[in-house]
Amino acid sequence: MSAAKDMQQNLQSDVSEISAPLLDVVEQAMHDAVSRGGASSAEVDASLSQGSSMTVRLGEIETVEHNRDKSLSLTVYFGKKSGSASTSDMSAEAIKNTVDAACSIARLTAEDECGGLADAEQMATEFPDLDLWYPWNPDSDAARDIAQECEEVARNTGDAISNSEGATVSSHEGVGVYANTHGFCGTRYGTRHSLSCSVIASNGESMERDYWYSIARDRTDLQTAAEVGRIAGQRTLNRLGSRKITTCQTPVIYEAQVASSLLSHLISAISGGSLYRKSSFLLDHKGKKIFPDHINISEQPHLLKAIGSAAFDNEGVATRQRSIVRNGVLMDYVLDSFSARKLGMQTTGNAGGVHNLVIEPGDNDLPALMKRMGKGLLVTELIGFGINNVTGDYSRGAAGFWVENGEIQYPVSEITVAGNLRDMFRSFVEIGNDLDKRGNTITGSILIEQMTVAGE
Repeated sequence: MSAAKDMQQNLQSDVSEISAPLLDVVEQAMHDAVSRGGASSAEVDASLSQGSSMTVRLGEIETVEHNRDKSLSLTVYFGKKSGSASTSDMSAEAIKNTVDAACSIARLTAEDECGGLADAEQMATEFPDLDLWYPWNPDSDAARDIAQECEEVARNTGDAISNSEGATVSSHEGVGVYANTHGFCGTRYGTRHSLSCSVIASNGESMERDYWYSIARDRTDLQTAAEVGRIAGQRTLNRLGSRKITTCQTPVIYEAQVASSLLSHLISAISGGSLYRKSSFLLDHKGKKIFPDHINISEQPHLLKAIGSAAFDNEGVATRQRSIVRNGVLMDYVLDSFSARKLGMQTTGNAGGVHNLVIEPGDNDLPALMKRMGKGLLVTELIGFGINNVTGDYSRGAAGFWVENGEIQYPVSEITVAGNLRDMFRSFVEIGNDLDKRGNTITGSILIEQMTVAGE
């Protein structure tokens, strides 16, 4: 057997060892709910997680945190009545009391025709290995050394770096078991590690801060401490001397790490809760064109090592790769079983949210996008949250850089970018190939044809 196979087998053994007591807890809760409590159906979720975090500031340890959490949540159904309860105590007596609490609540609630478990035929039956388990748990000395190196590199990037908000190393791992009375029982697990740094630069009366971070399932996939520090320091220096600009209509590029927010507004508008409450600017837009022809957006829940990967959602429904936007047309919504029933539709396997939202990139990187834009604004930071999900009106504070002749001219701050999301979506000119894969949304920088930029 190869070394890689040996390692993977050991990792799976770790997960099995951690999940074994959770399986016993879930089984007891399910049995109590149905056999003793008289529930017609039930679902149980039990989880264990642990992690650590260390922050170093100005070369000294500032904070050290360790956490270990456990939880059990239970929902019982008496026909169309439901009740939920949770606990962090997994003793037999605590489980019994939690079941009793959930049953008492359920008997007092009104019936809801759209409630209940997701349909049995939609339960996941295959559980592919998505390569998500890479425990790290660095000791204090190792974490301190990494954070110190990261911050030191950032502070030494230039003489104008005058202060630091610190560098942080974090490691987290978690295992959970979800089961319901359809006979479904699934184990989810994953690790997440990160390294971040934020520093401050000053030049006369001008003072700016910026940051950088790296996140990965496997610590060997993290950017090095030197890389994170160097990028954090350089981004901070680049912002010195920022100024306001005159209010104008201009093309705008959203840098990849802030471009994901635009897609989050899309998901909010096509999520079941917004749709059945009729509080979305994309109500009844399924099958309609909302982007230009070249825009394709998909959900890809089975990407190896990706932050959002999962074999099943929070209701046990199988996740699947699907098109959400194809050739600019909205193909599907984002629904759990409750909202789907409210809308007379089928769940899309999104209880708990989307799993790896991916927008198809074009051929150009960020510098090439700026060349194509010629003159306009590059947004690198967004501030505040001025979004109206009903009308699509959009207004957010921003900072970034003014671009002319395809080149950055100077940094800008204290500005507002505004428009309407309907118009903004239709004005996606190109998606960069500088994909940011650090989160649940994977996108490159986005060039928008025109927005209002409010300044002086």
